[in-house]
Amino acid sequence: MVSVTAVVDVLIVVLALGSTLVGGYVGYQAYRGYRRHDSRTMRALSLGLFFLTAVAFSIAFVGSLLLREGILGLQYQQALTLVTRLFQFLGVLLIAYSLHSRE
Repeated sequence: MVSVTAVVDVLIVVLALGSTLVGGYVGYQAYRGYRRHDSRTMRALSLGLFFLTAVAFSIAFVGSLLLREGILGLQYQQALTLVTRLFQFLGVLLIAYSLHSRE
């Protein structure tokens, strides 16, 4: 019989991967909007969404897998968290810029 912990672990991985894929799709759609309208604010929005979702989730997802499997030592955990938070901050900053920027 499968343990509840194993099911939860698989669910966490599936949701993290799904968030990464959906974030990449959203960022791509925003980029298409930028290309269609050649708008500086749309470029900032697309980069912000891409950084906030796809890049940050990818770093967190891959980093957690590498840490869990012992490929990376625990001394890299704080650095991975810092890089993830940096991309989240840059993403939110670019989104805020796109909302308040006038072309």
